[in-house]
Amino acid sequence: MENRWFRLISTSVLGIVFTTVSVSCKKEPKHNSAVKSVSISFKKEGVLQLKKASTDSILATLDIEIADDEYTTQTGLMYRKSMEQNQGMLFIFPDETYRSFYMKNTEIPLDIIYLSEDKTIVSIQKNTKPMDETSLPSEAPAKYVLEINAGLSDIWQLEKGDRIEYSTL
Repeated sequence: MENRWFRLISTSVLGIVFTTVSVSCKKEPKHNSAVKSVSISFKKEGVLQLKKASTDSILATLDIEIADDEYTTQTGLMYRKSMEQNQGMLFIFPDETYRSFYMKNTEIPLDIIYLSEDKTIVSIQKNTKPMDETSLPSEAPAKYVLEINAGLSDIWQLEKGDRIEYSTL
């Protein structure tokens, strides 16, 4: 009888030891801690011309993306690494009012051009600083906002009173 109890206890102890060793030696699944970055590519949705007010001459022609709903107007050019010189984003709002943009999560330095309901430039915020959350307000009510690469408004000599024309695809 003693032998039987000894075997039973020995078998139980061995089972516990085997279970403990197999659980403690179990490999944990590897988790990839690297963050995957998403690349957002430009989607041509229209063509825009910037025109000199005094002569009606074309200063520049751009391919544009259009932001005209809540999601696209809130996101804008955030998370983009670059933008070609002949590209821009046109924001179209349902009404004309004072607007203010900021550069949160925007990695590209921009010129932000505010335009009235009749598509005339009312103010320009030049050479904005990437990732900066400082408010960049319009100087007058605006219905449209055009974002282009920083410095282009100076190269094209854009001024208040100049205007845009655009068409969608």
